[in-house]
Amino acid sequence: MYRLTVDESQMPLLGQTLARGLMHLNGARLYLDGTLGMGKTTLSQAIIAGCGWTGRVKSPTYTLVEPYECESITVVHFDLYRLADPEELEFIGVRDYLTDHTAWLVEWPERGAGVLPDADVVIHFSEADSARSLAFEPATERGQSLIKWLQQEGECA
Repeated sequence: MYRLTVDESQMPLLGQTLARGLMHLNGARLYLDGTLGMGKTTLSQAIIAGCGWTGRVKSPTYTLVEPYECESITVVHFDLYRLADPEELEFIGVRDYLTDHTAWLVEWPERGAGVLPDADVVIHFSEADSARSLAFEPATERGQSLIKWLQQEGECA
């Protein structure tokens, strides 16, 4: 497990670094685990911008999913907070996003258990005084490669 402590001002830099890694790997599935207000959406927005999206990044709180066609990959941002049943993911076409050159950012992944594919990396968010502690748990070889990228490209803290 790889750990970082970041404050809100460092989240954009971390997002840009993760975005470069995601583009280098042609995508990966990142599951963002943490309670309300931990910075999951802030990090997601920074990653999407880091992948080259120049428009507004909408929170998918009500739509459940927002895809972004970026320069070299598609970023799919899921917010499953309001998901009533994991089977709803089938109705929104979750499997249609299982393509090459696609990065997944999934907030509240536990609500899609049994339907969502396995994560490459789970990022656990927790409080650390006025900052956030992020624990990166790689679950696949692709996830391990992303963690190595993050370590080599520079840390926020």
